[in-house]
Amino acid sequence: MALITLRKNLYRLSDFRMHGTLATLKNQPPTHVHKVVEDHLCPWFCSRQPEPFKVRFHHACCKKFHLDNGNDLHPLSGPVFSQVSDWDGLDQNVKNEDSQRFYKRLSNLTSSKEVLSFISTMETLPDTVAAGALQRICEVEKKDGDQGLPKEILENSIFQALCFQLEQEPSELSNTSLVTALQALILLHVDPQSSLLLNLVAECQNRLKKGGLEVHNLCILGESLIRLYSPGCVTLELIISQLQGEKLETFTPEDIVALYRILQACAEKVDEHQPFLNKINNFSLSIVSNLSPKLMSQMLTALVVLDQSQALPLIIKLGKYVVRHIPHFTHKELGRVLEAFIYFGHHDRFLTKALEQHVAALHLTLDPEVVSRIMEYCSRKLILSKPILSAGAETFVCQSEKFSPSQISILMEAFGKLNYLPPNASALFRKLENMIFTHFNYFPPKALLKLLHSCSLIECHPVNFMAKIFHPFFLQRLQGEESHLDRLSRAQLTQLFLTSVLECPFYKGPKLLPKYQVKSFLTPCCSMETPVDFHLYNSVKIGLIDLLGERLYFASKVLTPYCYTIDVEIKLDEEGFVLPFTVNEDVHKRIALCIDGPQRFCSNSKHLLGKEAIKQRHLRLLGYQVVQMPYHEMEMLTTRLEVVEYLQRKLFSQNTVHW
Repeated sequence: MALITLRKNLYRLSDFRMHGTLATLKNQPPTHVHKVVEDHLCPWFCSRQPEPFKVRFHHACCKKFHLDNGNDLHPLSGPVFSQVSDWDGLDQNVKNEDSQRFYKRLSNLTSSKEVLSFISTMETLPDTVAAGALQRICEVEKKDGDQGLPKEILENSIFQALCFQLEQEPSELSNTSLVTALQALILLHVDPQSSLLLNLVAECQNRLKKGGLEVHNLCILGESLIRLYSPGCVTLELIISQLQGEKLETFTPEDIVALYRILQACAEKVDEHQPFLNKINNFSLSIVSNLSPKLMSQMLTALVVLDQSQALPLIIKLGKYVVRHIPHFTHKELGRVLEAFIYFGHHDRFLTKALEQHVAALHLTLDPEVVSRIMEYCSRKLILSKPILSAGAETFVCQSEKFSPSQISILMEAFGKLNYLPPNASALFRKLENMIFTHFNYFPPKALLKLLHSCSLIECHPVNFMAKIFHPFFLQRLQGEESHLDRLSRAQLTQLFLTSVLECPFYKGPKLLPKYQVKSFLTPCCSMETPVDFHLYNSVKIGLIDLLGERLYFASKVLTPYCYTIDVEIKLDEEGFVLPFTVNEDVHKRIALCIDGPQRFCSNSKHLLGKEAIKQRHLRLLGYQVVQMPYHEMEMLTTRLEVVEYLQRKLFSQNTVHW
């Protein structure tokens, strides 16, 4: 393997390619040489400091770098946009024993200073390890966020000399060293117009056109160019074209996920790339078992961005393996995984069980974003998981100051939607009330309305805030710049207003103006009620005709003056006789039959959803006799006679009915 030779305290001017300055420099003292080199080189790195400073090379005591082509190295197994390299995988591919030893030592260094100090002690340095040193510097610096290099590293003579040699002799680098160095420098915020980066990019393009880059290097180069320029650059299209010509069997799992990330960045061209994506989706079924939690998260994220709903077998298989890795995901990775499952509508009991165990062990230390994602997952999939919901409530009580307004809204929506009051409800709502009082104006209006409406679903009525949300000023904020208030917000306001009248008679504040109220909670787009199950309704209708004798003795899908729609309404006079549904006089009692199909309950349970619970509660307060007919009871009825007997028991249990 060719080496870069480093000689301590030796300044060999013959190695600088300075376009005509060589003869002049040979006869000058070192301080003058220092000045000439400094003036010749332009700053490469984009400063992230408030007041930009310019950095130039200082070579007075620098080592001499001599570079020849070295053996290829497989440098990256992680994504270009996060961690830079997988060091265990790196040194396995270095055939030279010294290089392996150097790489292992390099992987244990934890700061840029340590990396540069380590390089300064070496007499010889393979070009692959030199590129790896840049990777390691990038990796340790990225731990503190997406910032540029500190000034002291930029001005370090060893670092500068390393970059200088890359600029002058990129053609001497191996393929892997070339793309690895380019990737690291881009992540370290090199100026895209610097000669350093332009030279490296030009060399990559030259090798790309010759078809000399391997699959892994193509993936690294593709992601690097996306970050440096944009997904629309011509070179990227050439990279994708070459990757399409490769056999997917030659790709490692890391390469497949990198390919997904490249196509994700070109999401606007998904139709053009869909045939290629179909092949990748089918092939990926064979590698799911070999994916790390990080790679699973990235693959699912790409599938969401690329809207690969048709890749259902892949999503299901990923779901099975995600369950095994739940404890090993980072907070961000788990959040992205759940976001993908919400998007694709995927859920199963094994995933729920794994999440329950995870939050039970870590709920007091979980990131609020993860907690809100888990709660949103349960809410969207109607999963009544008491361990998860209770852990979410505890986490909020202990870390309420860390939750954003939108995260609080998601948290409370889950309780309301799933009709669940956690064991620490009193502490939860005390903390919530204090948060809203303190930060009322910081809550987005729609998030605040959704939050307060969710509280009312579980009978925790936000009486102290009703005057504020019915006030014209808040309603104007809620409407924003739109010409009118959206229907969902109006429905939530209407139900809150109805709650204030029926369940909070002591409330004497402002009322909701009629122009902000809706006439019905049952609408196709944003319903506050669940439509009746068609098959169950037909079964009940036939049974009632058999029981009452005629169809005219009951009404179907009745819209009340209070916005609720009743599945079946039966009217009784004072003596208990059934009246025709067309009669409006002498009505002594109204029976509201709630034919509750599976959609009105939490998933795989007999627990009513919050919106159905509040509906039945309000109907009772309005004077209706509510008769609930849940699907799990009606599914036991196999004959028309059994249906009639069931209806007779339900109706006669509290009434003496005549017809």
